Amino acid sequence: MSALLLGGAILAEVVGTLSLRLATDGRRAWCALVVLGYLLAFALLSGALAAGMPLGVAYGLWAAIGIVLTALISRALFQEALTPVMLGGMGLIALGVLLIELGGAH
Repeated sequence: MSALLLGGAILAEVVGTLSLRLATDGRRAWCALVVLGYLLAFALLSGALAAGMPLGVAYGLWAAIGIVLTALISRALFQEALTPVMLGGMGLIALGVLLIELGGAH
């Protein structure tokens, strides 16, 4: 259950962040989706923590997956840069989260 809640939190945060990009281009109607996305993201993250997911794991996964999804979708929707160095950074983030997960295993 905690994994589903975390997945929902990640998706809500990505939607909120992408909507923020649209809102900054003068499309102020997107601001409501920004607020809703972030509120839902934090509520679902809180639910994942309440369901027993460790904070370090939850936040690490939330941040890492959110960064990668946002960058990939921003490339597709907004033609933003996605360089080899950026992709390498995403790989390092993923490796760091994996190490946190492995380090917490007993």
